[in-house]
Amino acid sequence: MLLATINSGTLIIALPDLGRSLHTTLLQLVWVILAYMIASTVLVLTAGRLSDLFGRKRAYLLGFAIFAATSLGAGFAADGTELILWRIAQGIGGALIFANSSALVTDAFPREQLGVAMGTNTMVAAIGLVLGPVLGGALVSISWHWVFWFNVPLALAGTVWGAAVLRELAGRDTVRGLDLLGTGTFVAGLTGLVLGVSRGGISGWSDSVVIVGLIAAAVLLPAFVAIEYRARAPMLDLTIFRNRMFSAATAAAFINGLSRFALMFVFVFYFQGAQGDDPITAGLKLTPMAFGMLVASPLAGIWADRRGSRALAAIGMLVSAAALALMTTLQPHSPYWQSVLWLFIVGVGSGMFNSPNTAAMMGTVPAHRRGVAAGTRTMLQNTGAVISIAFVLAIVTSAVPKTVLFKIFSGLAKGLTDAKLAPFIANMHTALWVLAATSVVGALVSVMRPSHRSTKATAPSAIEAQEALVP
Repeated sequence: MLLATINSGTLIIALPDLGRSLHTTLLQLVWVILAYMIASTVLVLTAGRLSDLFGRKRAYLLGFAIFAATSLGAGFAADGTELILWRIAQGIGGALIFANSSALVTDAFPREQLGVAMGTNTMVAAIGLVLGPVLGGALVSISWHWVFWFNVPLALAGTVWGAAVLRELAGRDTVRGLDLLGTGTFVAGLTGLVLGVSRGGISGWSDSVVIVGLIAAAVLLPAFVAIEYRARAPMLDLTIFRNRMFSAATAAAFINGLSRFALMFVFVFYFQGAQGDDPITAGLKLTPMAFGMLVASPLAGIWADRRGSRALAAIGMLVSAAALALMTTLQPHSPYWQSVLWLFIVGVGSGMFNSPNTAAMMGTVPAHRRGVAAGTRTMLQNTGAVISIAFVLAIVTSAVPKTVLFKIFSGLAKGLTDAKLAPFIANMHTALWVLAATSVVGALVSVMRPSHRSTKATAPSAIEAQEALVP
C-alpha cells in the first residue's frame, strides 16, 4: 500500500515536468497515468483468480518483482510512447499486488479486528499520500527519472520482506482450471470500455477509436457475463453478487473511485498551473487530504468494529461531498488556508468511508474466494477512477484556448491574467460540482446495504451468509 500510494503521488506531481522534458502531447501526458490504471484494472480479476488457485503469497511477491523491474525500465524511457509502454507493463505488477493486498489482510485477522486492520492499511496509504507529492517534488528537482527509479529499492525490499514473513493462511480453491474464454472476453471488453471512455474525454466522442472501443465493450461485456454463468471454473464467481452486503459495498467503492481520483489530478494543475507553484510547493499543498485520511482511517476502523459500518460509510461520502462543493469557491489567488481546509475535510470523509466499506465487503466473502473478491473491488474502483479522469478532463478542457491549456498543463502559467485563467477555473468548479453530486449518490448506495457489525467468528457462518443473500 505504501509503494502504491507513494508511486501515485510522486508521478502525478511530476506530470508538468514530464510533459516538458519528454515533449509529450496532452493526450500522452494523461495516458502516462491511464495506461497503468487500465492495465492493472483489466488484469486484476485474472490476478485474483490465479492467486486463489496457486496461492496469494506467490502472486503478491511476483507483483512486487515485476513492479521493480518495470520501474527501472520506465526511468530510461526516451519519449512519451515508450514511457506509456513501460507503464502498461508496470500495471501487470500492480494488478498482482492489488488483487491480493486486502485478501491477505482479511486472511490474517479475525472478523472482530478486521475494521482496525483495514483502517491501519488505509492509514499507511495516507502516509504514502503525504510523502508522495512532497517526495515527487524533490525528485523532479533532481530529474524526472528518479520518480520511477525511487520505486525500485522499495519494491525489492517488499519482495524480500514478503518472502521472509508472509505465510499462506487460506486454502486454495478446490475448483481447478482457468477460464481462458471468459478472461479473454473480459480483458477485451473492459479494455474497449476504458479506452473508449478515457480517449473520448480527450479526443472527442466521434473519434473512430472511441466508437470501436465502446462498441466492443457493449458486445463483449454482456458476453462475458453469459460465459461466466456457464463456466465450470469462472474467473469471476457471479454468485458473490447475490450477497447484498458485497454487491452494495462494491458499488459504493466504484462510486468512491469515480468521485475521488480526479481530485488530485485537478489540483496538481490548479497549484502548478493556475497558481504558478513549483513542484515541491504544490506537493506540500496536496498533503492536507492525506492527513485527513491519516486521522480518520484508524478511528473509523475501530468504530466500525464496535458499532457497524453502514452509517459511517454513508456519512463519510456526505462529508466529502460537502468539501467538494465548498472547493467551488476557490479562485486563482485564493488564500491557501481555504485549500487546506477543504482538502483536509475530503481526506477525513475518505478515511471514514474506505476502511469500514472494505472491511464490510471482505468480511462477508468465504476465505477461498477472497482473491477474486478483492480483485473485483479493485477492478470496479479503478474503473471508476479512470472514468473520473476522462470525464473531469473533458469538462476542464472544454472551451479553454489550446495555448492556455498547454501553459496550465505544463506548469508554465505564470504571467497569465485572471481573464485568461477564468475559463479553466469555471470548468474546474463545474467538475467539482459533478464530483460532489457523485459522492451524494455514493452515500445513498451505502445506506442501501445491510448493516454490518463484526462478530467473534473468523469467517462468515452459513447462517450469516444465508441472511445476507438477496431474498
